[in-house]
This record gives sequence, C-alpha cells and structure tokens, in this order.
Amino acid sequence: GAAGAGSPERPKGVEGPSVPGAAGAGSPERPKGLEGPSSEVTLTIDGREVKVAAGSTILQAAEAAGIKIPTLCHSRGLIPSGACRICQVQLEEPRGKRLVASCTYPATAGLKVVIDAPEVLEARKVIAELLLARCPENAPVRDLAASLGVCETSFWSPDPKEDCVLCGRCVRMCHQVMEVGAIDFLGRGRERTVRAPFDERSKVCQECNACATVCPTKKIHPDDLWGHKPAPYRQPFEAGLGRTGTINRPFPSAVPSTPRIDRENCVHFLTGKCGTCAKVCPAGAIDYEQQPKERTLDVGAVVLAPGFRTFDAGRLAELGHGRFPNVLTSIQFERTLSASGPTRGVVLRPADGKHPKKIAFLQCVGSRDRRTNPWCSAFCCMQATKEAIVAKDHDAALQSTIFFMDLRAFGKGFEAYWERAQRETGVRYVRSQIATVREDPQSRDIRVAYSDPETGRPVEEDFDLLVLSVGAEPSAGSRELAAKFGVELDDHGFVRCPSLSPVETSREGVFATGMFVAPKDIPETVTQASAAAGRVGAYLAEARGTEVTKKTYPEPRDVSGEEPRIGVFVCHCGINIAGTVQVEEVEKFARTLPHVVHVERNLFTCSQDTQVNIRKRIAEKNLNRVVVASCTPRTHEPIFQETLREAGLNRHLFELGNIREQCAWVHQKLPLAATEKAKDLVAMTVAKASRLTPLAGSTVPVHQEAIVIGGGVGGMVAALSIAGQGFPVHLVEKEPELGGVARRLRKTWRGKDVPAYVAALAEAVRRNERIRLHLGATVVAAHGHVGHFTAELSNGKTAEGAVVVVATGAHEHKPKQFLYGEHPRVVTLLDVEAKGGLDLPAGGTAVFIQCVGSRDEERPYCSRVCCAGAVKNALAVKTARPDANVYVLYRDVRTYGLAEDVYRKAREAGVVFLRFDAEKKPEVSADGDRVKVVHHDPSLRDDLTLSADWLVLSAGIEADKAANRTLGDVFKIPILAEGFFLEAHPKLRPVDFASEGIYLCGLAHGPKTVDETVDQALAAAGRAGTVLWRDELESSAIVSRVDPEKCVSCLTCVRMCPYDAPAPGADGVVEIASVKCQGCGICAAACPAKAIQLGHFRDDELTEMLRAFGSCGPGCGAPRPAAAGEPAANTCSPGTAPVGGCACNPPGTRE
Repeated sequence: GAAGAGSPERPKGVEGPSVPGAAGAGSPERPKGLEGPSSEVTLTIDGREVKVAAGSTILQAAEAAGIKIPTLCHSRGLIPSGACRICQVQLEEPRGKRLVASCTYPATAGLKVVIDAPEVLEARKVIAELLLARCPENAPVRDLAASLGVCETSFWSPDPKEDCVLCGRCVRMCHQVMEVGAIDFLGRGRERTVRAPFDERSKVCQECNACATVCPTKKIHPDDLWGHKPAPYRQPFEAGLGRTGTINRPFPSAVPSTPRIDRENCVHFLTGKCGTCAKVCPAGAIDYEQQPKERTLDVGAVVLAPGFRTFDAGRLAELGHGRFPNVLTSIQFERTLSASGPTRGVVLRPADGKHPKKIAFLQCVGSRDRRTNPWCSAFCCMQATKEAIVAKDHDAALQSTIFFMDLRAFGKGFEAYWERAQRETGVRYVRSQIATVREDPQSRDIRVAYSDPETGRPVEEDFDLLVLSVGAEPSAGSRELAAKFGVELDDHGFVRCPSLSPVETSREGVFATGMFVAPKDIPETVTQASAAAGRVGAYLAEARGTEVTKKTYPEPRDVSGEEPRIGVFVCHCGINIAGTVQVEEVEKFARTLPHVVHVERNLFTCSQDTQVNIRKRIAEKNLNRVVVASCTPRTHEPIFQETLREAGLNRHLFELGNIREQCAWVHQKLPLAATEKAKDLVAMTVAKASRLTPLAGSTVPVHQEAIVIGGGVGGMVAALSIAGQGFPVHLVEKEPELGGVARRLRKTWRGKDVPAYVAALAEAVRRNERIRLHLGATVVAAHGHVGHFTAELSNGKTAEGAVVVVATGAHEHKPKQFLYGEHPRVVTLLDVEAKGGLDLPAGGTAVFIQCVGSRDEERPYCSRVCCAGAVKNALAVKTARPDANVYVLYRDVRTYGLAEDVYRKAREAGVVFLRFDAEKKPEVSADGDRVKVVHHDPSLRDDLTLSADWLVLSAGIEADKAANRTLGDVFKIPILAEGFFLEAHPKLRPVDFASEGIYLCGLAHGPKTVDETVDQALAAAGRAGTVLWRDELESSAIVSRVDPEKCVSCLTCVRMCPYDAPAPGADGVVEIASVKCQGCGICAAACPAKAIQLGHFRDDELTEMLRAFGSCGPGCGAPRPAAAGEPAANTCSPGTAPVGGCACNPPGTRE
C-alpha cells in the first residue's frame, strides 16, 4: 500500500457516523462529548476489566486486551463505518441486552460487553450467509464465513461471480486518507457498485494503488479503474519479478532487518497526504522526519568490499530481455527457484504462469564481449549448471540446455558437478552461441537460432524459457568510493591490487576484497574476505584489544533445588506468525501446561524492549526456566540466552519453540491446523524445559603459538602473517629448502617475478625472530585440541601451538603419454617455466596440449592453473618470435576472471587455439628431432597435422596422497579421493577443517594460482588469529558426557566420533574431551550401553517432549495407551499425552 501522513479531519460529504476509530498517530479527531473527565475508562469485556484511553471504541478496547473480534469493513487508519456489522457484540444494560457494532460504539466507563454471546454468534452467521449470497465464490468471504461456522447460504445469489461486499474501504481510503475522491459508490440497490465517476478514468487518480491494497476481497483491480495496467512497484532484490509496497525490507537477510520507506515512491513524501502506516503501526515506529546521520570513525585500516552489479541484459536488445516476458536473467531465475522468491520456488513462465518444460541457458551475456565487458565473470557456468539441476528437482520432466563457448568449471569439485548434471540430470550442453532470439506470438515460446556443433548447420529450436547468464560489473558507486579513499582502479574499473599482494591497494592501510578486486565465485570471495581480515590483523597488531571492554554478568542463580517455574513468551512476529496461527489460543493453552507460572504474548519477542520485559518477569515471577515460542533458534536463540545470563540464570535454562518456520510459514492455508500444531510445539518445548539443567562449558588456556606445516608460498605467507600479528610460529617443511613448487615458476600472468618473490619470502621467514624453522622435518604424531596442540617431528623435536595451518602443497603430474620422457622435445609446462621459456628457431613451431593428467578417469578434476599458464607462455613465445607458429590444443579455455585479458591478447598476437574432444585426443609421434601432432578438429570435422619444434604438455597438479593421508590420520582431518584435503564447508568455512583450530591453505586444498594461494594463506592466518589473541577459550556446554557406571569400554564411541573427542581413560572408562566435542550426538546415539548423554538433548528431555505431543488440554481425563513402565490405567492430562494420542484425540485426527 501507500505510506504517508494522514488527514486529521474527515472530508466533507463522506458518509458514516462521527465516531472514533482510527488507531495510532494521525487518527481523526474524537467527536465532542466522548472525551470524558479522565484519560482512561474501565469497562468489562467477557467478565474481564479492561482499561483503555477515553474515546476508544469497544473494538479498540478488545484489541488492547488481546480479545479478537471478527471484522470486515473495519481497517485501521480509516474512520469506521460499521457497515458490515460482522463486528457486532452484545451490551448488557439495565434496560436489557442489545447488539451494537463494536468498531463504532464508544467504550464508556462501566460498560459490560459480551463478545461471543449466542445472540451475537447467530447474528454474525446471518450476516455471513448474506455475504456468501452476494459473493459465493470469493475466497476471503468464504474463509470469513467458515470461521463463523457458515459454509453454505440459504439465500439466492444474483451474481455468483460478484466479489464486492460494498464495505466501502476503498472509497474511504481514497476520500479520507488520500483526499482525492477518484472513486465512489455508484447506483442503488442490487446495482450499487464502486467505480470512478461517470465510469470514466478519473484525472485526479494518482495511481497509488491504496484502494486495491485495502480491499478485503481483492475486488479492486486498478487497471479496470484506470483504463490501463500500471507498472507495479518492483522489489529490486527480486530482480524486477516480485511486487512490493513502498514500505519494505531491501532483502530478507538485511541487517538491520527493519523495514524502510521508499521516499521516491511514497505518497506521503510525494504529496504530503496518506499517513496510513503511522496510524496502523502498533509500535509507533514510523518517523517521517527521520534524516540520514553522519558519523566520524577513527580507524587504523579500511577494507573496501562494495560488491558488484549484474550486467543489464537490456543493453543487448537482440536477446529479447525486457521485450519478451519469457526471457529472464540468471538472477531472476535464481529468485524464481528460491522458496522465498516471488513464486515461492515454483518455476513458472512470466508470460502465462505455465510450468515450462524446456529451458535454455545462454552463457557469457555481458562477459567475454568487446561490446560490453571483456572479462570472464567466473561464476556463470556453474551458476547455470546449478540452476538447471535445481529446476530439474522442481519438475522431473523439465529439460535444460546450456549454450556455452567454454565450460569454465575450474573450482574444486566443479568438474564432477557439471559432469554429474549431464550424466544424471540430463542437462544438455551445446557449444554454440545463440544467433537470434524471437518470440512466437501465439505460444509465447522463445525460438532461438544457433549453429549445431556436430554438423555446423543452422538450427532453430523452441524453448519455454530463455535464461541469460548475466555477468558481473563493478558496483555503481565503486569509482566514487575509490576516489574518496584515493585508491587506483584498473582499466575495467576494478581496484588495482599488485600481483601476489591480492588484497593490497595503492594506498597504505586501505585493503580491498571480493568482486571489487576481480570477478570471482563465492568460495573465493569468502576466502579473500578472511584474507583481508588477516592482513588487517597483522597491520593493526599493536592496537589489538586496546578498546575492548569485557562484558560482565551477575552470578547465575542456583536453581537445582527448585521446582520448575516456567515463563512462556508467545510471539506474534508481526503477522509472520499471528497471520496464520491464532496466538491467543496458543497463549490460553500454554497457561494450562504443567510448571508454567507466567504466559504473555508479544508483538516482537526479539525486540530490545521485550528483552527488558523478560528480565523483569524473571525477577517478578521468580522464573527459573524460559520458553519462547517464536522463530528459528539458528538466529534468535543467542539473543534470549544472553537475556537469561543478564537476568542471573544459566543460559541453557532456555528453550525455543519454532512456531514460525516449522508451523506458520508452512501451513499458511491451514490456520486451524497450524494453531493446533503450534500448541503441540509449545507443549513439547515446555515439557523439555521442565527437565533442563544448568550447563557450563569448560575453559582452556590458549598456548599462543602456531604450527604451520609446509614451507611453500602458502606456508611462508601464513607464518609471516601470524608472526606479524605478534605470535610465535613453528614452520615445519619436509624439504631442506623453502619455496615448494613455486621455485620452478617464472612469472605470473600479470608479469610478477615469482622466483624473486619466493626468495624474498624465504629471507623474511629466516630473519623473523618469531618464526622457528624446522627444515627437513615432518609431523609423525600429534595430540591435543584447539588452544593447545602438540606435534612430534621426525627430527625428534616437538612443536606446540594453539592452532595448526596445513599448507603441504602438491606437485606436477608426470605424464605417461605424448612421448613425455621419451623425446627430448616433449616437455611439461612447468619445465618451460623453470628453463625460462622456449628456444624456438626463426619460423619455428610450438604446440601446447592442455588437460594432460587432468579431467580424466584417474584425475577427474580441473587443475585450474594450466590454461592461464599455457596462454601466458604461448603469448611469451609469440612476443619473442612474432614469426613463430604457436598452437594451443584445448578442450575448454579456462582463463577465468581478468585472465581473459591474456587470452584475448594471445589471440590478437596470432596464437592459434584449436579445440579437441576428450574422446579424440591429439596423436603424437616422433619425427626425427621434431614432434608430429595429429589433431582432429571438431569444427572442421577433419584432421590437422602439425610438425612441432617443441611440444609442451600442460600437466595437471597432483596431490601427494600418501603424505596427505598420513597427516590426515595424525590430525584426524579428512581428505578426498583425489588426495586433497577437505575443508569444513566450501562457502561458509573455506579454509577451516571441521576440527576446531586446524586450518588449510594452498595446493593442499586443491589446484590454484600463486595469487590464490596467497589469499588462502592470509585467510588461514586471519582465522588462526581469532584463536591466538585470546587468553583462554570456552568450550561449548552442549557436549557429550560419559556415565562411568554404565560404560563397558566397548570403544564404539571412539570409532564413531569424527572429531577424535572420546578416548579410553586410565581405568578403561572412556573420557570425552569437551574442547574437542562438537555436540553432534553421534556417540550418544551409537552407545549400546546408553552410557553417553548429550547435554541439552538428554534422553529424559527428549522423551518428555515426545510424551507431551498430542496433549489435549486441561481436564481431558480420557484413557490413553500406557507408556513403557507405566501402569495400564492411565489418563490424558496437559503435557503428558504420548505419541499414540488418547481416546478423544487418536493419531491422525489432526490435519
């Protein structure tokens, strides 16, 4: 709807009695004679005394008391009219009883009101029947009637298609609030309707859509009134697909998650009228005078991360975006697939709402294009693959086709991912660009023309949807931001970061990360964010902690000897919960549960004022356990636990019942069933809370040193960064020399001298007093946990540290094909790097073959660095010898990101790129001192023979499986089948292991460039710094504990635990290291003797929850099945009904 300030007086000529009604700020003036001598009046509603402000209506009084009265024509912010009479209540007066409209009748002192008297219920049913007779097929009317117990009408329906109930909301909104009067009632009797004057489009209509928004039956369609379909206000986050109002959240996960008013579209800010939002907001949060505030921050460093924007596909008119509704961008399709998107995850065609059966994806829209952006956006190929897989999950019959130039699946696990999409999901990949895009005017299908890569012939094919994989561009304000901070940008508009210093900028103390540096995918972005944080940590090491104030809490109250006294707080969550669940009924039900001594409802239980209130109630009611029925514990549980700590209770005496995500959101169309389910959830939560006991985590001192394993670029950068943060480091390297495989490299594709860089790193390591070198040594054994690890080295020494960084590197694969090792003119790419280039004669020929030892059955991954390395060296050869013939034989050229510049320059210089298929690899044979290469070209569908002076094999990167497996066993860290180590999560924790305190970087993680290795090393050092700077660590209290009386030392838990937490103690009884335990519960579930219990999830707590499920309410007393160990005769009471239900509420009776 529209937002803005309201009119204080009713416009002349508007029908309706002069009574109060609009709640909140900006309400119409109170009619004279109703003020009263006092600011408050007291009346009785259903036997309860209710105090409200003088001049309120009965409806307002009931709302203030949490009593629900059904309404239809009433709307906050509008002067009530009492037209529908649905809100009738009964007055008990000395002269008798009578029915009045609660929305218009004033609340006066001593008034006695009955909400649901039999006469009232009967009158409401009659009105509901009349409404059904007028609008028999209108869903809101049918829902309202059903809530009043009316499903059919006995009256005649003159027009079954009628939707208007003549409530007058729309007319009152347009006259009273907008002060426009563009619509009004026309006609009389059965012909009465709402239209524009003279049934013509009004010139005064401002197309604010307020009339449609306020209509309870969705009858008003503004395009009918205006004569044209207005452009809806689109939600930017939904990429133009989702509609929204002028008050909205910018996106679901916005921080802070508070709504905002769009001043550019708000009626109040445009005209000074409206004001509905201020009137209806129960929190009084609307402030039209609020202005932006400026703050001055005194900081030691700045990290610039302004993100990116997607390419505007409308700039390429030939692709049809913006002209054909069934042409979407990849971001729009992403939102379509999302459960929180505009179609709630249902894939529909925008043109007609049909389910598509054939979808085409077009890659490189706004990327790798001289007309738009010449760089590769790095993430588009995998995004399209993911979207095709997810779309298939939504509809098994759906067929997806991806049109591409080069499939750039260069990330860890990406190659297997796209092959699985092709093999298992049936995604079709077509190596061809679309030539033209047209729309069939009848079917609205999208007809695309392309060249068949198998035959070379032009083909036309129809698709239901076309998805354009749009690329990334620097954000709109990035140039202005760079200018403010005085940092240089490159020719493309990305920040200029020196090669091998990927987060540094041209200004000291200013760092950059993410898409501001270059296009990259999410894992790389998250890694670089941690890298920037690690770099800042070292830059500001001397100032660390100087402005930190440690929060103090009162001593937790000992509740061990007390009976449970539970406080239950039920949240409306605005309308997120209350719009579906009848929270008043949940509140009433909660009052009947055992051990509950206080229940209240809150509009937003997570708000700061409610936290103050909870602390107050804990003190007033002597609560020793708290239950909140609201939303997800993933985001809100820490808020309430913190409130308990501040109130002097152990934070684990709290339990949260999720009645939003697990109830209201998934049962929006079943409000009654959702309410019953919410009762079950609350009963189960309260039952568990009654069994809760205080829990305390243990603290362990932090041994403020680090262990870095591996002395390559990654290990040295990590060690120097940690040392730069002020902590001693043990650097363990198996070779007698530092540098690793990088010693054989020559230059990065940006031209940075790698040997000089490695030498400078090694010298810096040797001269750093905080780094202790262990050359020629390996780790043979280790024990400990985050905060204190001890590693035994092969040289007989030990290394101790709070954290471990694994940077063991990898090596080049040694090919067993293409005459490598048999012919002197066949070398690997790393050989060329090590010797400083190729020595070609005048007019000589060099041939590069890609994917040697990569993307095959033995090594099914992409080695990531080979394409850029080959292109860089091919360009170097061509630059040194312009007359040379240089060929690169490839499967896909994967020069992702800004490395596309090198690929373009190589083509411009005359390097010839020839593609081959995996099934028809080049054939190599000796030809004297030359090498003969026979290449089958799929475009020409013929063989080409090349005679090469040098054959360069782009050999892949290979992990040291044996060494990594040994190290993995020592530290209990996982490795993949390919031999690389497995991180905790590729996007959320890309440099962490699942075991706390152990981190990962460099080639040990997977193939990557030197720049990316530096990024990961800085990131690992940054993550390590979050542990090292603490004096002590507090382990989680939710850990497993062993009952020594029950443990039989079977060691099942030892074998099952992925974190190496359980271990046999001195007496044979298993002991669990709480600092290692992650609270997963595997050991507790697996223990055959039931000797292990997981804190906060003990068997008795979970059993009590199950027993509470299906509780009928107070005084049921019906027989129910006996639980194990109970006597056969048993009756149902609140909070005790088992899963089996009871006689009055058997299983399956609830919806």
